Amino acid sequence: MQPVKTVLEMLHGDGFLKAMSVLYPEGQLNTQKKRYIDAVNSFATLYGADREITFISAPGRTEIGGNHTDHQNGRVLAASVNLDVICVVSKNGDNTVRIKSEGYPQDIVALHDLEKKDAETDKAISLIRGILSRFKQLGYTIGGFDAYTTSNVLKGSGLSSSAAFEVAVGTVLSRIFNGGKADAATIAKIGQYAENVYFGKPCGLMDQMASSVGGFVTIDFKDPENPEVKAVRFDFAKSGHTLCIVDTKGSHSDLTPEYSAIPAEMKSVAGFFGKDKLREVDEVAFYDKLPELRKALGDRPVLRAMHFFGDNERVLSEVKALGDGDFEKFKRLVVESGRSSFEILQNVFAVKEPNEQGLSVALALSEMLLSQKGAWRVHGGGFAGTIQAFVPNEMLEHYRALMEKVFGTGSCYELSIRPLGGVEVDKSLAQEGQ
Repeated sequence: MQPVKTVLEMLHGDGFLKAMSVLYPEGQLNTQKKRYIDAVNSFATLYGADREITFISAPGRTEIGGNHTDHQNGRVLAASVNLDVICVVSKNGDNTVRIKSEGYPQDIVALHDLEKKDAETDKAISLIRGILSRFKQLGYTIGGFDAYTTSNVLKGSGLSSSAAFEVAVGTVLSRIFNGGKADAATIAKIGQYAENVYFGKPCGLMDQMASSVGGFVTIDFKDPENPEVKAVRFDFAKSGHTLCIVDTKGSHSDLTPEYSAIPAEMKSVAGFFGKDKLREVDEVAFYDKLPELRKALGDRPVLRAMHFFGDNERVLSEVKALGDGDFEKFKRLVVESGRSSFEILQNVFAVKEPNEQGLSVALALSEMLLSQKGAWRVHGGGFAGTIQAFVPNEMLEHYRALMEKVFGTGSCYELSIRPLGGVEVDKSLAQEGQ
């Protein structure tokens, strides 16, 4: 940690340039420098200019393969992106955590009061309290700190702004109070715990793991306590394509029941076979029992289980295609995954709001423009928010113009894949990213 004045001097110069170049594209470095300077000034206004501070950054993530497979102990293919939560943080001596996120009221948690509070369900303070509680339960040191956070991860985008926030808080506790002893996988699981138990959302672990670990990763959750995480070596920059996330401007508010229904219905199918998760169910036995399953549970749980079995295997094929350098095959698999999500998983629009189908419109337009050339799919949890597209570079301008004509200026985001997950942004970061 260094004094606010010293940090600002370094930011106005090139003191953080090498570290930032690991996390952000070259063309964004000046913008990021200003973003960090503004964050430090906001911190100083809130907590005082005499404090010693450091930066924590945690990225959003893009799901590339495996849609709603993680919560059934399945496989996913994901990557961290260059959109992130940055946190200016300083220790305090009063056993209190204060976090002021840009655009939101300050959240305050006393370290002696970490029990779950029903009134905090679905609020950011519940995540902070849950993360602190879980760190303490696992035997890690916790302490008081003051922080200011700012995020450019789109809320409701499928880029998982909540997981980025959770990983940022977890990384603060690991790096500032525990010498980095809580590794990326542990931080991810703590974030999931806070979201499941304190926030009240039954999410899987993929969002937190992709944000915390960083880079292209395939994750197998067969053993959820010890997920198998492997880097996927593929230079996307040489693929001739751009990864676009299109924000259809749909809101995720009031959609928790839609999300919750997916794992619940998949679990009901597993329960039919005396299992807890679909990963434990034999696929041949599942198809053999379709008549009984339909009668006992109805058709939607059956269809959603069918999607799980298909997309869980498809991840292996996608990873192999990337490993073989066969990007054309990879794109075909992405389209297959997207169609399975739309038609079988049924998470592209909410049944209760059939006239709000921004994702459906974006997917239809993408297919019209990119058929046989690119790839497209629903992105993240679905029902509202964003789609993902792999767009040939020569078609990028046309694709962006079409999407922004329909969904508004700035709705088409061009992303890069960053090599690191949750990190402390200091001089050592340049070596860590090599």
